[in-house]
Order: sequence, then structure tokens, then C-alpha cells
Amino acid sequence: MQKRRRFKQVKTLHERLADEAERLREEARTLSPGRRREMLLRRARQDETAMQIDAWLHSPGLRAPT
Repeated sequence: MQKRRRFKQVKTLHERLADEAERLREEARTLSPGRRREMLLRRARQDETAMQIDAWLHSPGLRAPT
């Protein structure tokens, strides 16, 4: 069996998602309205939603059941 290649992330998930969302929005700004632009904007919104979910999961108010 082949071993998985693992590497340590330098940036947090939040930082990576924010960078990706910003990059996608910048790329979408350069395009004229159309399918490609809408897909980029949709992906940026998905990244922002993922950031909100990640923040919620790591919030101090969320505790494991005891």
C-alpha cells in the first residue's frame, strides 16, 4: 500500500479560504458577464460560507456534550 503524502499547512483554513475567495472575486472582475464569471462568484460565496461554518465550529460557545 502506498503511503499518503502529508504536509503541514502554513496558513489556517480561514486564511486559505479568505485568500481563495479574494482571488476568485478578482478574477471574476476581469471577466464579462457570463457562465464562467458566475461560477467564480459562486465559488467565492461558497468559500465565505465555509469560513462562517469554520468560525461557528471553533466558537467558544460550542461545547461537546457531557
